[in-house]
Amino acid sequence: MGQMLVHITCGPEAPTRAALGLLVASAAIEEGHSVSIFLAGDGVQLIREPVLDSLSGLGTGSLRESFDAVVSGGGRFYVSGMSSKARGVTADDLEGKPAEMAMPNRLVQLAFEADRTLTY
Repeated sequence: MGQMLVHITCGPEAPTRAALGLLVASAAIEEGHSVSIFLAGDGVQLIREPVLDSLSGLGTGSLRESFDAVVSGGGRFYVSGMSSKARGVTADDLEGKPAEMAMPNRLVQLAFEADRTLTY
């Protein structure tokens, strides 16, 4: 199977697009693909528990459900350190999740390793 990178730059201000990114990631995992998710810009806020629990997209479902499906399927999250710093997202927000802070060079690395990249 393939390697997919999902790059999400929208956050709670665009719930349908944000939830769609994780819904597609969970669908790829369900199909047997390996998936990495890079959260950048306003998208870094999606890693916060209150956002995961409250955000739902129109026709794209619950962010929490898709997040849990990605996690249970072995998906890995990378959260932009620069975007996080600007938005107050900290290492505490990543605790207990398969996630790590990452810099732009990691996004470039992931993009070159992936067979396909989708951006939301």
